[in-house]
Amino acid sequence: MSTPAAVLLVATVLLVVAALTVWCVARVRRLHRLHVRVGAARGGLAAALEHRATVALRVADAVGPAMAGGLRAAATTARAGSAPAPDGRDPAGAREAREVAENALTRELAAVAPALTAPAPAAELRDAQQLVVLARRVHNDAVRDTRVLRSRRLVRWFHLYGTAPEPVYFEIADPEPATGPDAADVESGRYPSAM
Repeated sequence: MSTPAAVLLVATVLLVVAALTVWCVARVRRLHRLHVRVGAARGGLAAALEHRATVALRVADAVGPAMAGGLRAAATTARAGSAPAPDGRDPAGAREAREVAENALTRELAAVAPALTAPAPAAELRDAQQLVVLARRVHNDAVRDTRVLRSRRLVRWFHLYGTAPEPVYFEIADPEPATGPDAADVESGRYPSAM
């Protein structure tokens, strides 16, 4: 092999290695940002679920003792459920147990909501339900984006996600949207839109 051909081969190999290194660094940074986004979304979802359970306890006080028993028990169970650890790991099936508890709370709230006659608890419940729906969608969108990038062939081959656990979806049934003339879909009384 002549000297110019060897130099060209070495230069080509170095160029390919440099391009692959730049690509890997960019993917690692993107994966890190996505994992941070999932963590933030998980925190927002946990706060929304906690707020809904607190509102459910106030609603239980407003509906009377006949209907409040099941709702109070479901809200207490949902609040007692532990969320996945901040690093995303799911110790001893905590996520599945929390999903079951949140679904039970959703069913209880759907059964009690028509009995709410006072406008303040009904509006607060509607806001809390919408916040849970939004937080769950944001969380699951972040999980989806992260899982898509982690599933790319070169990301898997080079193990670019490091030791970060694969994020998991939080699957609960969305509450039924409120119906009636006072049920705002986009705007609530507490959080008016800027439009």
